[in-house]
This record gives sequence, C-alpha cells and structure tokens, in this order.
Amino acid sequence: MQLHSKYARFFLAGALFPCTPSALAQGLPDKPLRIVTSESAGGNDFVARLIAQALASNRPAIVDNRSGVMAAQVAAKALPDGHTMLLTTGTLWLLPLMQKVTYDTFRDFMPITLVGKSPNVVVVHPALPVKSIPDLIALARAKPGALNYGSASTGSAVHLAAELFNVMANVSIVRIPYKGSGPAVVALLGGEVQVMFATGASVAPHVKSGKLRSVAVTSASTSVLFPELPTVSASGLPGYESVVVIGMFAPSGVPEQTINRLNNDIVRVLARPEVRDTLLGVGIETVGSSPAQFAVTIKSEVGRMGKVIRDAGIHAD
Repeated sequence: MQLHSKYARFFLAGALFPCTPSALAQGLPDKPLRIVTSESAGGNDFVARLIAQALASNRPAIVDNRSGVMAAQVAAKALPDGHTMLLTTGTLWLLPLMQKVTYDTFRDFMPITLVGKSPNVVVVHPALPVKSIPDLIALARAKPGALNYGSASTGSAVHLAAELFNVMANVSIVRIPYKGSGPAVVALLGGEVQVMFATGASVAPHVKSGKLRSVAVTSASTSVLFPELPTVSASGLPGYESVVVIGMFAPSGVPEQTINRLNNDIVRVLARPEVRDTLLGVGIETVGSSPAQFAVTIKSEVGRMGKVIRDAGIHAD
C-alpha cells in the first residue's frame, strides 16, 4: 500500500502538468540546462546528447554523466528550478523493487515526457529446433529446466524480459548471467546458452549472417525496427510486452509552467525527422508524451514488472 500512495502523489503531479499555450509562453531564465544521465558512451548518453544538442539552439545545454544510481541521486538533490533534468530508463522505478536506494522515485521526481521505447528481440541458436514462440514454449515445457538463456546484469531489461516470459508461458528457461549483453551474445553464438531476449542492435548482424535465428519482438505491437518479426503477444502470449522505456524527469518541486515548457521543447525535438531517424538507427522508437501519459506508463510498468520481480525473487547485484 505504501507504493500505491507514493504513486498516487506522483501520478497526480503528472496529471497537473498538461501542455498549455499560456505555459509555453513562459521561458526559463537564461541559465544552461543540465541533463544528468548514466555513463558516457552508453545508450542513455547518446540520447541525452542528441536532445541537448537540439535544445542548445534556444539555450546552452550540457550532459552530466554519472555512474550507476549516482545519476538519480544527483538529479534528486538538484534545485527544482527546471535547469536540471534526468534522462533514464525503467531502472529508476524498478531498481527500488530489487534493492535499497537513497531516492524515492515517486517523491523525488516529476515526469516530463516519455522519450522513447526500445524493444528486445527473442533470438535462438540455429541448432535449436525453434522457429516461433509456440515452438519455444512447447520445447521448454517438454524439457523443464533444460533450456538456458543468456542475461546481462540482474534486473536489466534483457533479464526481466526473459523472466516475464517464464512467468506468462509457465515455463522454466534457466538464467545464465554474464557481465553485460556483449558476453551473453558471444555465449549464445557459441552454444553455451540457447536463447536470449537481446537488444536488436547487439544481435542484428548475427541474425543477418544466419549465426542466430530471430523469433519474435517483445513490443506490444509490430515494431518499425523489426517489421518482419511477429510480436511475442501475437504469437501465443497475449498481453506480453517488455521494452526499454526511456524518459525525462525533473526534480520534485519544479513549477508547473516550467514543466510545461520543458515538455513542449523536448516533444518538439523528438518530432523532428532527423532526430526520429537518428534514434531509429540505434534501435529506439521516439514517443514524446505528456507528463500524465508518462505517469500512466510508469504505473503500468511498476505493476507488471513488480509482480515478476517479486514472484521470481529477483534481487539486484
């Protein structure tokens, strides 16, 4: 119940911040924007720099890279004047379900916009007699515990996508953890594991060369990134969805008109064809939502994936 009460405050705050023309007319003071995000050279860093570069045409914007949970901790303590934002993934609201953290997602942050989504791809080693999700489910049920899947760190999107599949399909494909998605893909190529719920970018070359076989995409509907692949949901597991959600937040306490302005500016950036195409090139489908819509997405993710985390007894490393 404590989580629900926290969420209620968070959701109400998001619902109070629709984009209105009167708010958009009120700009921010002439001070550089700061986008706090994870380590440099990663996916979040790429997205943050792309947005910062576009926003810099109106006012200076910088990217502040921090390791691990430090990004959230730094952003949570920033002055609530609209000059500091946090670009992050679902780790922000899912990590507290797996370990103790020093921030409270629903108390310390305000949603600005859902930036984009990135689905995973279910891939198998070509030696496995699996060409569809029904094939995979049938084989896993026929041989409980015999199949293994490669996974990155505990609580990563790759890990949670597979555990959601186990729960919904009522199967037991065993996790083999690796130090990152790269080593897990190498293990799949070598036959050490048979299955992986991988990021598209990490396996696309191997699927194209025939070294791996793609089976389905993990988004709720057919992805423009993988138009040739059916969804897991449409292939026998109705309601299945597991995507990396990328969003922008502000510290709690930022004025309503400032949230409105930030939302408007970022959504307009995401709507630019060159930005949309650039992000598609790295496996991200742009969204651009209102704060209230983003809050609804977070509520859904906490409910669905929170149950998976509890049922599977997942605790972050």
